[in-house]
Formats: sequence, C-alpha cells, structure tokens
Amino acid sequence: MPKPTAASRRSPFGSRLLGPRDQPPRRMRIRIQVLLTVLLVSTNLIGAFVVFVVNTWAIPSPPPNRSMVIALAIGIPTYVLAAAAVGATWGTFTSLRALRWATQPDIDPDRSQRARALRVPFALTTMQLLLWVVGTVLFTLLTVLLQPSRALGTGLTVGIGAVVVAGISYLLTEFSLRPIAARALSDVRVTGRLRGVGVGPRMAIFWTLGTGAPIVGLMIAAILALTPSGDDATLQDLAIVTIIVCSIVLVFGFLLTDLNARSVVAPLLSVRDAMRAVESGHLEADIVVYDGTELGQLQSGFNDMVTGLQERELIRDLFGRHVGQEVAAAAAALGAGEIELGGEARECSVLFVDLVGSTTYATEHGPTEVVAVLNRFFGVVVDEVDRHRGLVNKFMGDAVLAIFGAPVEHPDHAAAALAAARAMADRLAVEVPEVGAGIGIATGQVVAGNVGHEQRFEYTVIGDAVNSASRLTDLAKDVPGCVLASWLSVEAARATASPEAEHWVRHGETMLRGRSTPTPLAVPGEAIR
Repeated sequence: MPKPTAASRRSPFGSRLLGPRDQPPRRMRIRIQVLLTVLLVSTNLIGAFVVFVVNTWAIPSPPPNRSMVIALAIGIPTYVLAAAAVGATWGTFTSLRALRWATQPDIDPDRSQRARALRVPFALTTMQLLLWVVGTVLFTLLTVLLQPSRALGTGLTVGIGAVVVAGISYLLTEFSLRPIAARALSDVRVTGRLRGVGVGPRMAIFWTLGTGAPIVGLMIAAILALTPSGDDATLQDLAIVTIIVCSIVLVFGFLLTDLNARSVVAPLLSVRDAMRAVESGHLEADIVVYDGTELGQLQSGFNDMVTGLQERELIRDLFGRHVGQEVAAAAAALGAGEIELGGEARECSVLFVDLVGSTTYATEHGPTEVVAVLNRFFGVVVDEVDRHRGLVNKFMGDAVLAIFGAPVEHPDHAAAALAAARAMADRLAVEVPEVGAGIGIATGQVVAGNVGHEQRFEYTVIGDAVNSASRLTDLAKDVPGCVLASWLSVEAARATASPEAEHWVRHGETMLRGRSTPTPLAVPGEAIR
C-alpha cells in the first residue's frame, strides 16, 4: 500500500483544520461536528443580517412603518433562532444516521452506506434551502399583511439570499466532510459516473449564486424604482441601492469564488505534491481521495498510476535479481518486441567459482546449516562481482558463473575479473571458513546473447573462455590460494596498463581438456610467498 507524502501528512484533506489522515474516529466526529456547526450557523446569521440590511435600505420602496419594524424586530430573531435549532437537530440526526459507520473504527461500509455518506452535503444544503424558503414565505406574507408596498421587495430579497446562503453552505459542508468522503471513497476507484457536481457545472452554479443572483437583485431594484410605487425614489436613493448591492456582489462573489476555487485547487495541489515526490524517486507517494468529481478521478488515477509504477519497479527488481541488473536494463531499453534470440561475438573475461567439499559438508550437517553456508558464500561472490562491474550469470548448485565485459562493455574486463577473484578468495577464507572454493579466470572470445525459445529464454555466454574458466576452477582447488587464471587474462590486464597485473605471477602451464596447446597459468603473487 502506498505511503503518504510529507505534504499529504500535514494536510491530507487540503486543510489542517480537518486534521490528519489517521485521527481517531471520535476526534474526527467532534472536529467535523464543531466545524459544521460554527460554519453553517455563522453563514446563516450573516446571510440573515445582509438580507435585513438590503431589505431595509437597498430596496427602493417606502420605509417600514411602525408595525412592520416591530414585527421584524420580533420575527427575525425568533425565526433565525428557531430555524437554527431545527436545522441543528434535523441536520445532526440526518448526518449521524448516514455517517454512523464512518465515525466508528473497523467498519467496512457497503455501497449504499458509502453513497449515503457522499450525499450528506446535498441533504444538508437542501435542508438549509428549505428553511430559507419557509422564511421567505413567512416574511413575505407578513409584509403583505402589514405593509403590502414592501411585499415584492421582501420576497425577492429573502429569496435571493436563500439561494446564495445555500450555495455557500454546500461548499462549507463539502469542505467539512472531506474526511468522511475520503473513508467513503477509500478502496473505491473514482471512475465512471460522478459522485457530485462536476467542475464545469460547479463553476456555472457558483457564478450564478455569487454574481448572477446579486446582479438580478440590482436589476429588480432598478425596475422597482421605475414602477409607479417607486416614483418617490431619488437619485440619492438609487446611489445608495447601487452601492449596497455592489458591495454585496463584491463580498459574497469573492467569498463564493474563493471557496469554489479552494475546492478545485486543493485536490490539484495534492496531485502536484505527490507528483513531485514520485519525480524524486519516492514511489510510495499516496493521495487521500476525498472528491467524487473529476478531481477525485484525477486523485484516484494518480494512486492507480503509482501502484502500477510500484508493481513495475518490483517486477524490474525481481527480473534484475534473476538475470542481473545490467541484463534487465538492456532488455528494458530494447523493449519486449525488440528482444531476439541469438548473440554476438564479444571479448570477455569469465570467472567461475565452485565450492570444495560441499557434498561432504552437506552429508555431515543439517539442511539449515548448509543453506546458511551457501547463502554466505553466494553473498560474498555476488558482492565482489557487482563491486567490480561484472554480471553474475548463473547459479549452478554450489557454483557461480560470472561475466566481465558483457552485456555492457567493460574496457578493463580482464583486470576487473582478476581483482574480483583475489578479493573473493580473501573474503571467503574469512567469512566462509567451513568450506573452500576454487576460482578460475579466463579471457577470450565468447558468443553472448539470448538462447532458448521465443517464449522462454535467458542471457548467457558460450565459448572457449567459459570452458577454460570452468576447468581452471577444478585445478584451482589444488593450488595455493585456490585461485588460478590463464596468463592471457594477466596480459590483457597489462595491455590496459592496469596495476592489477602486478599482483599475478606465472605458475607453469597445463593442457586443458579439449585444447591442442598448453595453457599458461597465473596465480596471485601473495599466494605463493
């Protein structure tokens, strides 16, 4: 499972107000409840105050009479408090019923529970809008009874306020419930049908609420000023109306635009930060998916991409462990469709190492001890071959075949093979004293490439140098230091002016099986001193 990045750990839901990803369910429930209560109550109170200001001073209609002032002074606080109490009770009951699973640990929600949780912002917004619609009807009727000349302005003002407050409430509710949405969308790919208002429709809706609705209010105010009931409106009155309405457009338009922008930008920033982490090599990057729209699809798609990268990296690592990192890199560079059977002639140095007395050791010790010794032996061999830029090509029981100079060119392959053999012998004597090992090195022309079948092949080397190294390994078990090389390898190292050649001395010659001429031999100088 991917791990979160540092940025996502600080604010996984786009804001530190929403807490960390792994917060306890009880703390998350309290945090969300407090946020929802404070934000929604504040929004409604401010909305009610703005509607009162607009209705009193920004509508070109007769000033409220004494009866109207008394009714508003009593009715507005009473209704606001009653609506807040009803809204809090209704909203809490509805939300807790839909979100009960999300505030309890170790509960795996089903599809219907996830869907209900994602619909909570719509449910709470609908509740807010309904309460405002009821208020619009009540205050319009009250105005009709007490001062009919103000009824139209009151109805339109409160109605427009209801729409704007509902829009802000939706954004704030969706923001507060991001941790719940994240749990509802966890382990679910956000694809196909959107689980919310898409980015395009959201932009259009909130432009309408933040800019369109107030502008409509300004137009209505102008129309009312032109009606017979507005004949007494002076130029100063129209200026006051314009200033108040424009101020409301600026404030509420900016607020809605800012909230809407934050709801869009926060998911994009999470993807941007995670992409930077992946670019730096941190494939454990992870994003909390808390949006059911196209933005959530982007977040979910990023997580799918990272999972794919992790799987590919795992396969590449496993492939490299089986065939060698250089062979794996060469194969990846070619691509699956370009890898062919066959090989090419290369001059390489081949190192062959084989344990001495491993069969006897295996009969006298348990399997666990034998495996432990083999692993220490292979560990030393692989470490030294890698350190000298060679390729461990095959594990053959208790023997290892290593290549220097293929598949990647090595300008000093002979010196590298000789140095690896000496270092290997020194370490094996200290780190694997239970058994001995013979090491043979030969240099010459080989054919390196892929052999097998199109559906299953391996990279290997074939040639006289491979055969020579294998036979030298058997002879090396009986020489001091257990390391034996062909003198040709030493000469090849000397030809590149490598100081490694100075560590080797002649050690006679021998007739290798299958050869028609003797092979000059060499051993490390320190082995015969």
